[in-house]
Amino acid sequence: MDRRGFLKSSALAVGGLAAEPLRRRPVWAQGAPAVVTPDRMRPGMPYGVQSGDVTGERAIVWSRTDRPARFMVEWATNDALRDARRVVGPAALAERDFTARVDLTGLPAGQQIFYRAVFQDLANPKVTSEPTTGRFRTPPAARRTVTFAFSGDEAGQGWGINPEWGGMKMYEVMRRTDPDFFIHSGDQIYADGPIRAEVRLDDGTVWKNVTTPAKSKVAETLEEFRGNFAYNFLDEHKRRFCAQVPLLVQWDDHETRNNWYPGQMLGDERYRVRSASLLAAFAKRAMLEYNPFRLDPLDPERIYRAFAYGPSLDVFMIDERSYRGPNTPNRQSVLNEESAFLGAEQLRWLKQALLASRATWKVIASDMPISLVVADLNPDVPKGTYEAWANGDHGVPLGRELELASLISFIKNHGIRNVVWVTADVHYAQSTYYDPGRAQFADFTPFWEFVAGPINAGTFGPNEIDRTFGPDVTYVSVSAGMKQNRPPTEGMQYFGLARIDGATEVMTVTLHDVAGKMLYRVDLQPA
Repeated sequence: MDRRGFLKSSALAVGGLAAEPLRRRPVWAQGAPAVVTPDRMRPGMPYGVQSGDVTGERAIVWSRTDRPARFMVEWATNDALRDARRVVGPAALAERDFTARVDLTGLPAGQQIFYRAVFQDLANPKVTSEPTTGRFRTPPAARRTVTFAFSGDEAGQGWGINPEWGGMKMYEVMRRTDPDFFIHSGDQIYADGPIRAEVRLDDGTVWKNVTTPAKSKVAETLEEFRGNFAYNFLDEHKRRFCAQVPLLVQWDDHETRNNWYPGQMLGDERYRVRSASLLAAFAKRAMLEYNPFRLDPLDPERIYRAFAYGPSLDVFMIDERSYRGPNTPNRQSVLNEESAFLGAEQLRWLKQALLASRATWKVIASDMPISLVVADLNPDVPKGTYEAWANGDHGVPLGRELELASLISFIKNHGIRNVVWVTADVHYAQSTYYDPGRAQFADFTPFWEFVAGPINAGTFGPNEIDRTFGPDVTYVSVSAGMKQNRPPTEGMQYFGLARIDGATEVMTVTLHDVAGKMLYRVDLQPA
């Protein structure tokens, strides 16, 4: 079988995955579309396979089944899986919602890896699931062209999976670009955003969502958070994408609740559980269960981490949610626990990881943008409260901006070159060049930031721009005065694509819409 044949068979295997029999499905999945598997006695693999956290000679492969079963993966560097290596993984049990992952090691550099995954029924070891196939590329040992996509925000503002519209089309559009990996910049789920069966659009037509019990209310239990993550896998485009493109995942606010912070007590009447920290603990566990994270044995809940992808690229995934202080007017004059955004320990880690990097390009994946002003407009918080880095005063750094000033000053003073930021969160696309000549705080080297999203959610914006760090907005995808929460049918869904040329190491960044149309392009020369 050649590569085209493998991709075709893989797409059929993943796109046509059957859901498990209803009698074995958890409560949150009942009511979702189901196709009975050919053999009811076999373990199911309703959500296909995912790979992720690919770095060096290692990669995580993930899946979920419907009963106690052992996860097993075979891999090879050819699509026929000749001379495949077999890895016997862990047992998928109810305590982890029957999810499982294996950490493949000893992978050759710069190779296409093909794999086949099955579950072996623990109650009847002679019975296995139908095999499901996937693939990914390993980082190169020497220079070669590397491409990655980035975006965020899916199934938000009530815009869920609409099969009549074509489902989550963005995943199929991104898959066709064949990136080496995908950075998911957060808001994988909207745990605080129930999805109704129908939403009437401005033109009188009706948007029709796939619905499940877990998406009928705000998530407050571990089971309901799991159901939110499972919901997205009902989309065939997402399943096919995850089988063919490795993921690097971080989180933002909607995995838990809009604009939450540790220690917050909610005044939202939709919630019986009022502790944001308790909700976040459920959310984080479900997120780690349903994604191909490589868990740190010393800190298995840690989300911030770094990945080397050959000599041209290192990626730094940061966490702007777990260690932040409360949302306030964001004008503290000193760094302390209240003005924290990354937190002291993560900020130290990021500085040292950037300093140790020998890659040409250093990409910081941030779950929130730098200069876009994001006010916390929840009715249960005081007015004049801010959610992101910026505080909207356009002056010298204050509040959370102090951490950013410390970081970019460190980057300049230690001669760290070619730092680029990618992010999502605000539900539109933007390109920004940060110029110390235009800034109130000028102790930094110029750098770029690219915003892209949503994948499948409402479109908003444009936000106010805070001028503290000298932002020069070179492109914005939406217009001032636009009506907010525009549906996916209007086409304003966005992703970014970065390509590092293997010969010149020029990074070309493009921004695209849900039709795949290129909206903006810039070529960044390596210093």
